[in-house]
Amino acid sequence: MSSVILRCIGRQARHIKQSTWKRRYRVSLEGSVPPSSVSVRTVDLRSDTVTQPGPAMRRAMAEAEVGDDVYGEDPSVNKLQELAAHLFGMEASLFVPSGTMSNLISVMTHCQQRGEEIIVGDRAHLHVYEQGGSAQCAGVHARTVRNNPDGTFNLDEVESKIRHDFPDSHYPRTRLICVENTHNITGGRVLPHSFLKELRALADRYGLAVHMDGARLMNAAVAMRVQPSEILQYADSVSMCLSKGLGAPVGSLLGGTKPFVERAVRARKVLGGGMRQAGILAAAGIVAITDMVDRLQDDHRNAKAFAQALLQTKEPLYWVDVEAVETNIVVFKILDPHVDPDEFCRRMKGVTVEEAEVMGQGVRVLMQPHYDNSVRAVWHLNVSEEDTRLAIHKMAYVTERFNQETSRL
Repeated sequence: MSSVILRCIGRQARHIKQSTWKRRYRVSLEGSVPPSSVSVRTVDLRSDTVTQPGPAMRRAMAEAEVGDDVYGEDPSVNKLQELAAHLFGMEASLFVPSGTMSNLISVMTHCQQRGEEIIVGDRAHLHVYEQGGSAQCAGVHARTVRNNPDGTFNLDEVESKIRHDFPDSHYPRTRLICVENTHNITGGRVLPHSFLKELRALADRYGLAVHMDGARLMNAAVAMRVQPSEILQYADSVSMCLSKGLGAPVGSLLGGTKPFVERAVRARKVLGGGMRQAGILAAAGIVAITDMVDRLQDDHRNAKAFAQALLQTKEPLYWVDVEAVETNIVVFKILDPHVDPDEFCRRMKGVTVEEAEVMGQGVRVLMQPHYDNSVRAVWHLNVSEEDTRLAIHKMAYVTERFNQETSRL
């Protein structure tokens, strides 16, 4: 029998096996327990953006002193920006509605002419998830370099991408190099000091600026046990989210020199980011950067515990590099070719009668399908050690049930 026919038969058999398992899985979900009939606990690991402000933060927001921030008269916003500048070790900072806007403002401020160019990693949030805003809104071209598994990139490749033809009318002018710390897609990896130091030297050699998308900068600082300013000594600007692990409902902070921030104010205004009496939101940000940083280590510890549990199942269904789990993000691959991330996530989310009987309660664990047949889970302040234990038990239960079902195929 020809090798082509054998390959076709093999593919058909795998498809039948996978389809059979999916049908059985759908049947199990049809028997899901209504939330009213059994105790169901939800552990939301989709993202650290789902955090809820606690009582102290809500109280600070309710009692915030406010003014018109577009006129620079909101005392709570001004206090937050002063605290952030000190935290960053930079001259000034600016409170903006979101990290996406903050990154775009940085690109617009560093690249003041349309048709200029940034160099950015091919798996950077700024490049993948922000709708191409630098091109769409700012007229700035992005040239990519390949991200390594640890979030860094090859500096020789960066150097090869720097344009040297200006003012030749055929080419854009390289102005800015962007990095991400921690790096989201690669699993919350922390960029090493050595990499940032070498990048800074390269940028200086060619007169380029460096912007750090530090959406989870404080996770990096806690993981490395350093002040954020130690990391940011290698960057000209930074964007840091308040609405992720730090628990604020809205907002990001942009840091840089005073002239940079003065120009950034104009970019924020044209993008619709002038928020008037924004002190109500800034008050939450003040609580975030003063009271919510140290507890990030709890998220890191819980994420590591879940990653280790993935490798302790009886049958090897998952692969994760535990040493690469440096902060609050776990990205793990599913080894069985008959299970795709969507099916796995649906199964972790579903609650069945059998599960409630076996575990004593229903546990709904929310996760996200990710790159390369993988799943992403993110820890945050609303996921406790007990929640993590329940998520581990749910994962073990799902794994055991899956193995039982596939063994009968």
